[in-house]
Amino acid sequence: QVQLVESGGGLVQTGGSLRLSCAVSGSAFGSYSMGWFRQAPGKEREFVASISWTSGSTYYVGSVKGRFTISRDNAKNTVYLQMNSLKPEDTASYYCAAERFATPERMGIMPNNAMDYWGKGTLVTVSS
Repeated sequence: QVQLVESGGGLVQTGGSLRLSCAVSGSAFGSYSMGWFRQAPGKEREFVASISWTSGSTYYVGSVKGRFTISRDNAKNTVYLQMNSLKPEDTASYYCAAERFATPERMGIMPNNAMDYWGKGTLVTVSS
């Protein structure tokens, strides 16, 4: 079992920054890829970024490349999503996910219901 707890959401103005955290606990999560997804009101959940615990390789959806950075701190068992140059269209609930056998790239194209574990989410609101 793996437990994921997100934090760091809030209200920010357009152009501002936020850093989301995903605290990871449980067994053998070192072999997982970790991802951030988001779901805006009335829309489907979509992939944002992913990272391999072991190699640190990353993968991003095109709309956030150059603005968002995913990273992990193995000592703290935490995955981060640094979000810069935020736009109103980034407003969404952001969810952390873990998938054991996928590369970061594959995690970006897998169906959402294929993820092994999900956190409960943290809300990000970007005001215009």
